[in-house]
This record gives sequence, structure tokens and C-alpha cells, in this order.
Amino acid sequence: MKDFVTNEKETVVKTSKGLVKGYYFDGVYMFKGIPYAKAERFRQPEEIDPWEDVFDATNYGYVCPLLENPKPNGELKVPHRYWPMSEDCMNLNVWTPAPDDSKRPVLVWFHGGGLEAGSSIEQIAYEGENLAKFGEVVVVSVNHRLNVLGYLDLSAFGEEYENSGNIGTADTVASLKWVHDNIESFGGDPDNVTIMGQSGGGVKTTALLQYPEADGLFHRVVNMSGVVDDLLCDAEESGEEFALDLMKALRCETVDELAKVDYSLLAKEYVKLRAEYQANGRYGGSALYPNKHYLGNPQKVGFRKETAHIPVLVGSVFGEFTGFAAPAFDREAITYNEGVRIVKEQFGDDANELIELFKRAYPERNPADLLYIDTMFRPGDINYVRERSKLNNCTYSYIFNEDFDIDGKCVPWHCSDIPYWFGNTEYVPVCIKDGVSELEDKMFWALISFAETGNPNVEQLPIWPACEDGKEYVMFLGNDCRCDINPDHKLIAKLREIMANQTVDMDKVQH
Repeated sequence: MKDFVTNEKETVVKTSKGLVKGYYFDGVYMFKGIPYAKAERFRQPEEIDPWEDVFDATNYGYVCPLLENPKPNGELKVPHRYWPMSEDCMNLNVWTPAPDDSKRPVLVWFHGGGLEAGSSIEQIAYEGENLAKFGEVVVVSVNHRLNVLGYLDLSAFGEEYENSGNIGTADTVASLKWVHDNIESFGGDPDNVTIMGQSGGGVKTTALLQYPEADGLFHRVVNMSGVVDDLLCDAEESGEEFALDLMKALRCETVDELAKVDYSLLAKEYVKLRAEYQANGRYGGSALYPNKHYLGNPQKVGFRKETAHIPVLVGSVFGEFTGFAAPAFDREAITYNEGVRIVKEQFGDDANELIELFKRAYPERNPADLLYIDTMFRPGDINYVRERSKLNNCTYSYIFNEDFDIDGKCVPWHCSDIPYWFGNTEYVPVCIKDGVSELEDKMFWALISFAETGNPNVEQLPIWPACEDGKEYVMFLGNDCRCDINPDHKLIAKLREIMANQTVDMDKVQH
């Protein structure tokens, strides 16, 4: 029988701003919606005021408003949920084995959705109780400002807006300060904090490595599908002209007036204007803004020496966004020779070289899977690992390589690895299949080991060396886990060269 407890004796914790009451259920203490900061629109986060009564931390807090009403789709592959929205969204959730003095490792989760969407609870797989219950870690998930509220450069309009282009990142720093000041009361160790994020959340972890005000607030990084060479890149021009046009559309004379516009109107005009600007390669918000706070994308300016010692676990998924498409051929029935034919029809004179390079990287896969291999995230990973490994010996690389029994048989898609790291495959029906618990066990404990020590090696996996200058040791996480050195560098380079001049025509490979 699962126990449930909530009372002021057993489930109340003292924070720096007042008491919070959560609840205990099935081996885990949960505290939800705890405020960590406050702010006026477009301005830096500030400390919240103390409260006198006990704060009810049994409910998730508001999430940041979305730009547009989401249309549910793809729920079998990535189950979502949506929640009441408000600009007063700077809150976090905590899962802990016990609010005692054990000083457990802390995992802080930053959600995906680029820099403009998502929330700490958007995906069902984000729940932290299994990590806390079985991994004996304290888990924190964070809501913060996004989109036009979190990443719109207004620095030309006054000192109070000088970091408005990075306000969402400033919020994440504020959340880490809360963790530093309070997590010990929840059974966590403020000197052993791992920040972890997927997709846009991975971008946020890299931004924090480049953000001096975050130094000392975290000690390890997990970046999942969060390195993209050509997307989510830094802003390269002032937001002044964009802001002036936005104010004109909303009949505002000043930014102070813009800060008071109803959000629904602000979002509508922002989305419309952004489309016009971005169509012309112009700045349209929702991008990190290099300044004295955020020093810039390390792929361009280099990693800061102050954070070079921090262990990083970085990786991506075999298919990423190609995995959302239904297979164009029967991947279970196709023979090797049929796969060769498909590749030759698509790639012509380059086919033989690609097949040999693919066989080197993915000997377990049919050559036809070349049509689904990710070339958006993986090139960024390769460069990210290469540059970081020049500075340290604590960077670890992986590729999630597990197919799924849906739409015939599907390569792994963007987000499909999240339930495995969290130990939450039980919440995602498409994950339920033979062997799921074995892979989940390997990934779960590798994450726990990394959070504890900065090293993901566990007995369930092959030896997983840290990458070296010129040597990327890649752990392939799938039905048969294996580690290889620079397995796909030539393949990815060749594919990028080809893709620059060719579009894959899936109609050509239909049987």
C-alpha cells in the first residue's frame, strides 16, 4: 500500500523566505510551485518577499504564457500536459527522498521548448519522483520567463532593460541561487548540483556555462539534444528597431508602456512582426543576447576558462526530428540489399561511400536508415565535444540509438530518450516493450553516477572514457550498448556536404 502524508509536523520545510508545506507519497517528499524570484515585465529577477503563513506547496505553480494556443498532436511519442499560465511564473518543484541532513546530489531540470515554449511539467516524463525514490537524489524542475517575456533585447531603452535579451537565463540563475540557499533543508547538497536540460533546456545549460553570475552555483552539466549549429544561435544585431516597430504596432510611446500591454495583444503582434523580421534574416527575439552577463555561444567565442573544469555529459538522438515522420518503407522487413538500392536511388554517386561510412558507425542498422540519421544536432555535438575536450578530460558523449515499435518501426525521435534518463518509461506507453527496463536501468544509473561523481561509468555499461583532444568516445545507448571512437565524424561531414545541395525525396524510396 502506498503511504500518503501531509501535515505541519512531517512535510513542512523552512526556506529562507518562510515555511513551505508539501506532501509525502510512496517514498518521496514533493514540494511544488515554490516561488524563487519575482520581477516586473522585461526586468531582472528580484528576491521575493518573505511570507508569514505556511506556503502551500502541494500544487504546481503557474507556467510562462505561450505565444500561441498549442494544438495537441504526436501525444503517443511525446505525451504532454498544459497548465494555467501567468507572467508570475518564477517557481520550482522539488522531489526528495527526505528533507533531512543527508546532503544528496541535486539534479536541476531545465525544460525544452526552445527559448519560447514548454514548462517544468509540460512532458509527463519530466516527473522527478523515480529519480528521487530509486536514485537517492534531490530533483528540482524550474519554470521561468520565455519568448517575448524572457528573450527580447530592449537594452537601447535604458539601464533597467540592459539585460532584457537574457531575462529567461537570468531567471534560471535566480533559481540556482535559491537552490544554493535552500536545498540543504530538502536533503540536498548545495555543493553538488547538476544542471540538466533537453533541447532548449540543453541550450540553457550551455548559456549558464557562459554566464559569470552562475559560477559556483552548479558543478556538472547534462546537455541532451541541446547543441544546434544553425538554430537557437546568439543574436547578432540590436533589438532596437524590432522593438520600435513592435511599439508602433501596439501604439506605445515607450517601453514602460509596452510593459503594461495585455499579454495576448503583445504576443499576437510579436509573432506577426517576428515572422517578417526573421524572413529577412533579422533579429526577432527568442535568442540569447551576448553582453556582459552572457558572454556568447562557446562554439563561436570559446568556453570560459572559469567553467572548463566542469564535467559535461552531452549527446543527441539518432533520428531527432526525422523520427517524427512515419517510415516510408517497412523497416522491419527490408533486406540489406533493398536498403542499398534505396540509398543508391537517393544519393547516386555518393551512395557507396555513404554506405561504407554508415556501416562503420552503425553496423547494426540497415543502410536505408541513412535517410533518417540526424544532421541537425549531431554536427554541433561533434564540434562542442571537440572544443571542450581541448580544455579538460571530463566531457562525455552519447547517442541514443533505440528504435520504437510504432508506425511499423520508428527510429528514435527528439525527446524519446527523456523517459529513460528519468526512469519514467512506465509513464510513456510507446516505451513499453521487451528490453525497455534493461536500457532504462543502464541510462538511469549512468545519470545517477554522473550526478554523484561527474563520471557516468557504471557496471551495467561498457567502459565509457572521457573524450580527449581529437578523440570523441561515443556511447551508443540502445538494445546493445557500445562505445566507439569518432565513429561518425566522416559520415556526418559527408552528409552535411551532400545535404547542402540536395533534399531527400522520400517519395523516391516508397515501395
